Amino acid sequence: MPWSYLPHTEADRKAMLAAIGVANSGELFADIPAELCLHRPLNLPAALAEPDLAKHLAALAGANINVSEYICFLGAGAYDHYIPSVVDHILRRSEFYTAYTPYQPEISQGYLQALWEYQALIAELTGLEVANSSLYDGGTGLAEAAMVAASATGRKEFLVAKTVHPHYRAILSTYARDRGYTLTEIGYQDGVLAAGELQNKLGPTVAAVIVQSPNFFGCIEDLAAGTAAAHAQGALMIAAVDPISLGLLEAPGKLGVDIVVGEGQSLGIPLSFGGPYLGFFATTEKLMRKIPGRIVGQTVDQEGNRGFVLTLQAREQHIRREKATSNICSNEALCALAAAVYLNTMGKEGLPQIASLSLQKAHYAYTQLTGIKGVEPVFGAPFFKEFAVRLPQPVAAVNKQLLAANIIGGLDLGNYYPELTGCTLLCVTESRSRQEIDLLAARLGAIV
Repeated sequence: MPWSYLPHTEADRKAMLAAIGVANSGELFADIPAELCLHRPLNLPAALAEPDLAKHLAALAGANINVSEYICFLGAGAYDHYIPSVVDHILRRSEFYTAYTPYQPEISQGYLQALWEYQALIAELTGLEVANSSLYDGGTGLAEAAMVAASATGRKEFLVAKTVHPHYRAILSTYARDRGYTLTEIGYQDGVLAAGELQNKLGPTVAAVIVQSPNFFGCIEDLAAGTAAAHAQGALMIAAVDPISLGLLEAPGKLGVDIVVGEGQSLGIPLSFGGPYLGFFATTEKLMRKIPGRIVGQTVDQEGNRGFVLTLQAREQHIRREKATSNICSNEALCALAAAVYLNTMGKEGLPQIASLSLQKAHYAYTQLTGIKGVEPVFGAPFFKEFAVRLPQPVAAVNKQLLAANIIGGLDLGNYYPELTGCTLLCVTESRSRQEIDLLAARLGAIV
């Protein structure tokens, strides 16, 4: 290697190899069978000098479209909500800014307090007694909730609404395969869970009913009715929710839901082309000891001073593997901190305002778009900030033309629901202006 970013010279390397008694670095891997070795250089471009590499990476990044330069009406689980600048200012403080998750008992009191406050905020937002801090994303949160329900009830059958995010259902299916869970999907009617089908399939073997609200179509589910039906059969109710919607909608915990999970990206975390994101998880005190991941607790020392400590870590790293509730360990604590800063910044008045603006603008867009000849509503159920419309032309073709006008269109629902081919799922957050919505309507009207 003639040159590298490493500071060691060739003489340094020879000295180190001589010190440990080998002639070259290849001898360090002598135990690897020859048939497993590559015996040729990796198929990679030649090394670049740092200035050239920076230009190359900038050119690659420039090929991406982004929500700073384009008007985004795409949601489906990742949302373009405004992030106050204070969030990034606090995250970049050196005492917080690390990719490594601080989960050891001896981590700093400051970080422990921040995570404890995150838990308290999630518990208050969801209306439940206990929250952890935290999980990878909304999908893993949903799968972990199913494992908790199976452990609590001793049952392994789940009824899953087909209106739950398709990616979440895929993750749940992956978890279920090795654990022997049975997943039964419940269809939808007018955009929401088919209540009659749920009643018919509920029984004494069901561990939990799994619903999302607002669901993947943006429609608001009747969580209270679903919870009552599940509890009548001894099953738990698991709900995946949009945390922004809780600025307006009743907290699921107050409706009787046993476990509330969701994607916390909306809470001050950039889209970032797909991650890292944040899975939040809240439940009742009764299920507290079955929670995956970690909980930060508050206590006092022998002198009465307030202090924080990691507690109830039912992880394989701390207890016997077969007794662990989950193998989730390292995760992005910085994302949990971002959510805590965002929620504290918004406060009890700001979050309802963000939710209200998103709802009002989405309904304005719905009215404008469905007024276009050939654009038809798909569902009649109440919705929050996302809605589906049917287009007279293929969604992909329409999106291509919108993109040419610097507009990111909706999700092609036909990719996940064949019966909804020709339908697009659009999202409107508080970040969209009336002018941008009117521009979408004008462009779409010209296309169709």
